[in-house]
Amino acid sequence: MNGLSKESVTWAEIDEGSCDQRIDNFLCKYLKGVPKSHIYRILRSGEVRVNKKRVDQTYRLKMGDQVRIPPVRVAEPQQSDYVPPVEFPIVYEDDALLAINKPSGVAVHGGSGVSFGVIEQLRSARPQAKFLELVHRLDRETSGVLLLAKKRSALVAMHEIMREGNSDKRYYTLVLGKWHNVKQHVKLPLHKFDTPQGEKRVMVREDGMASHTIFTLLKSWPEFSLLEAQLKTGRTHQIRVHLSHLGYPIAGDDKYGDFARNKELMKQGLKRMFLHAHSISFKHPLTEEPLSLSAPLPKELQSFVERLDSIVE
Repeated sequence: MNGLSKESVTWAEIDEGSCDQRIDNFLCKYLKGVPKSHIYRILRSGEVRVNKKRVDQTYRLKMGDQVRIPPVRVAEPQQSDYVPPVEFPIVYEDDALLAINKPSGVAVHGGSGVSFGVIEQLRSARPQAKFLELVHRLDRETSGVLLLAKKRSALVAMHEIMREGNSDKRYYTLVLGKWHNVKQHVKLPLHKFDTPQGEKRVMVREDGMASHTIFTLLKSWPEFSLLEAQLKTGRTHQIRVHLSHLGYPIAGDDKYGDFARNKELMKQGLKRMFLHAHSISFKHPLTEEPLSLSAPLPKELQSFVERLDSIVE
């Protein structure tokens, strides 16, 4: 590894942003560029100390803890590590939470061939932020309300709210075909797997994870239907796979959709998947005040709906 950093012993005082975090996770973030194997080695050897005492990797940091970090070699930052600072349209913000309106085509985080995403760009735009983490995720091509936590206590509480089913997430989606039921509960188990090319995919399978979506018909045309999807569970690609399995693929879906029809739709002006996270409701994790956050349908999707209306008329 080239370059030297953290050349002498440093001391870090734990604030709320790192409170309740495991020491190994804290060090991975603090010592960017240091291999995990080395981080576990300095933990095992006792070179890392908390309040002058040895701790193991499972120790959870407390407010005010004094962490001794030995000198380590880290890789010099590469030019490719640069993340452009971007602020996204804000739906809601206070000292605990940030909700943005994520555009389509932007990943929520780096990985799987994407060098950076929303979270990295926001951190770059807000260098003063001590803590900023994703509360949940949206697919790259899905637009809409994305929630982030600005405090660890808010992140932990929001994860519990979602785990217990105490949040209400709703999406707008346009599907191919004429949907018949005004309201339909779909409970199909979902199984995640990798394709031979290494891509993540999901399919309906009996031994999969339980999943539940409620679809409500909002409007229909001869060849399309506009639905609201309410998530009762939050599985990967849940809405997309449920609809595709039922024979109503989402317009523009490049993973589970009708590829021939998608090509036609692109010529007609729909150049993305028609899936938009339009609202999320829950009680504020710290104040318990009821919150209902929403983002309007993006112009490109609204324009396509208006086009369908004009054809029918």
